[in-house]
Amino acid sequence: MNRSILFTALFTALTLTACVQPDANPTVVTVPGPTVAVPGPAGPQGATGNQGETGNTGNTGQTGDTGNTGDTGNTGATGKTGDTEVIVVPDPPKPRP
Repeated sequence: MNRSILFTALFTALTLTACVQPDANPTVVTVPGPTVAVPGPAGPQGATGNQGETGNTGNTGQTGDTGNTGDTGNTGATGKTGDTEVIVVPDPPKPRP
């Protein structure tokens, strides 16, 4: 019982404090929007890079397949038959000195 009076007094004080309206205008808090980053002007061009190294030599290709054998040629025409027989006689040997 001795605590019920204390709780009642505390409850009454808190209730009355919560109901009191301030006479001044309420304070409005404005939260700023997100900041957008704006890019600046372009910087100077950088230096030219070093030349790259020469690449490796490629592998040798495979040898091609052997070609097909060609067709046999046509048979030649028969030669002309001769009319006369020619005998060549050598010169006689010269005497020795």
